[in-house]
Amino acid sequence: MNTLIVEDDPVSQELLLQYLQGQGETDIAEDGEKAVVSFCEAWGRRRPFDLVCLDIMLPRLDGQEVLKRIRSFEDEMGVGGLAACKVIMVTALRDAESVLTAFRGQCEGYLTKPISKEKLYREIESLGLTLK
Repeated sequence: MNTLIVEDDPVSQELLLQYLQGQGETDIAEDGEKAVVSFCEAWGRRRPFDLVCLDIMLPRLDGQEVLKRIRSFEDEMGVGGLAACKVIMVTALRDAESVLTAFRGQCEGYLTKPISKEKLYREIESLGLTLK
């Protein structure tokens, strides 16, 4: 599984990295603009991400905008539906508007911080991705 963690908080980055260790390749982007660049570059290397763990409150571009740009890029590439990258929002935001906006933007999962390894793994498996 090829994963992109988009998180500006070093503690949350490290936690997600530990949870995903041994599950395949994992890249980190500290802000929204870097996330979009990393996502597109992965396609250029023919190693698109299977999973993006995406915070909402990010510098430069927020997670909702990153999600829109990811889905727009996939549309341009002719990818959608089950072939699209799975995006799990991993955020402290619990309000209904944030959740609805994320799902309207076509995220597949939404976890609120703090998250546990078990919750993350359940969410990943529910999306049809295989864990080692």
